[in-house]
Amino acid sequence: MSVETTTESAPAPRKGTNILLGLTLLGLLLALWLALGLSTAAFWTPNNISNLLRQGAMTAILAVGQTFVIITAGIDLSVGAIVGFTSVIIAWLLQAGVPLWASILLTLLIGVAIGAFHGFGIVRMGLPPFIITLATLTSLRGIGLLITNGSTISISHEGFTNFSRADFLGVPSLFWMVILVAIPAFVFLHLSRFGRYLFAVGSNGEAARLSGVNVNRTIYLAYILSATCAALVGVLLASRIGIGNATQAEGWELQAIASSVIGGTSLFGAVGSVHGPLLGAFILATINNGANLLNVNSFWQRIITGLLIIVIVYFDQLRRRGTR
Repeated sequence: MSVETTTESAPAPRKGTNILLGLTLLGLLLALWLALGLSTAAFWTPNNISNLLRQGAMTAILAVGQTFVIITAGIDLSVGAIVGFTSVIIAWLLQAGVPLWASILLTLLIGVAIGAFHGFGIVRMGLPPFIITLATLTSLRGIGLLITNGSTISISHEGFTNFSRADFLGVPSLFWMVILVAIPAFVFLHLSRFGRYLFAVGSNGEAARLSGVNVNRTIYLAYILSATCAALVGVLLASRIGIGNATQAEGWELQAIASSVIGGTSLFGAVGSVHGPLLGAFILATINNGANLLNVNSFWQRIITGLLIIVIVYFDQLRRRGTR
């Protein structure tokens, strides 16, 4: 049976459910904005809104990449470490005099290589995604610290560092990068056969293989996309803070997973979208931003995020039981 024939039988995301969830998340985000606007006069100031968009942008891009992996019933714990590591790489390349375009390209290619390594570990070595990406998390932090000797690398390229502070049509450049990632990600996941393959693998890998789907290649693709998104965020973070630092973005992998789960992606695989994790990322960013404005202890922000994950995964389990 040809691959083209099997794409019709591969499970696809339910469009009606995705639209309803997206509208619910958008309503929740607008409700949070309204509540915070009424609670504090500082929320609706242009500086705060710009800061909020910048805060959520990088997590949103990470969440999109993480979603590709979670849909296949996998997980990528290394994305935060990849962000820190690639911030060091691009800073080192720029300091060595490599042209900006080449530095960005090489940094993204390193992300591709890391994702391919994850795919190799899962497909060829038979390692669980949790283990191989956890090992990469630890290793990349160590390699980055070795490169910098435990310090940081300053970036003197003004054009590069000014990008993250710039606006276009009154909207921060970092937010435009979210749009730049989201549009092709949406086309890939929801309008292409490769997106259908991701859902098929996450639903039942063996059934997908018997239907003609190249399961191994699909897993490679998911992890390469996740690591490349993380490498892009590393470039954007280096632009924003003006240094390369291997310890940056610690814990961002949890933010990415939380954003994806809040956005409706099932940790059991085969359920997810692009718009959900984007909205989930900005919901988390809004909660953190509002908590700071209201002088709420930062520890409560973590507690709220953890409770959201528990509640959403619990209801996802109930949904799955109801569909059996």
